[in-house]
Amino acid sequence: MAEQRERRKKRKSSEPREVSEWQERVVQIRRVTKVVKGGKQLSFRAVVVVGNERGQVGVGVGKAKDVINAVRKGVVDGKKNLVTVPLTESLSVPHPMRGAGGGAEVLVMPAAAGTGVNAGGSVRTVLELAGVKNSLAKQLASSNPLNNARATVNALSRMRSFKDVAEERGIPMQKLLRK
Repeated sequence: MAEQRERRKKRKSSEPREVSEWQERVVQIRRVTKVVKGGKQLSFRAVVVVGNERGQVGVGVGKAKDVINAVRKGVVDGKKNLVTVPLTESLSVPHPMRGAGGGAEVLVMPAAAGTGVNAGGSVRTVLELAGVKNSLAKQLASSNPLNNARATVNALSRMRSFKDVAEERGIPMQKLLRK
């Protein structure tokens, strides 16, 4: 019996563990019910933010009978809805942008190096997992974590880098940055 346990331990420790570049953070877990003929059906809804801290982030929602499966489904959904965020050299956003999602509205603005992420709730989580290190953000309309996370992703997805804008206008980047 003891020998079998030792073999199992060795087998588990020798297997290479899959290391993922993606980080996931649970923003909200809610117990929800559905009224059916026989009574109430209980399930859990998890709002999860997935990001690689290098300019990609997504928000996902999962619903299941237990919390673990709800979170797992939320991670899969978040990876399906990834957006790419253009980051500046100071790891900030390139310009101010408003985003909307549901009834929520979020304003995301660039900040100087060393400022940190000055935001609250799910907006902060989305910005951190996107790789933004210096930014200011404000939730303007709703306090719903899911809608605020979606509004932040909407704002980040609509941002454009200076290089993209210069190419679109057909001018050199130095002329664009000069005032």
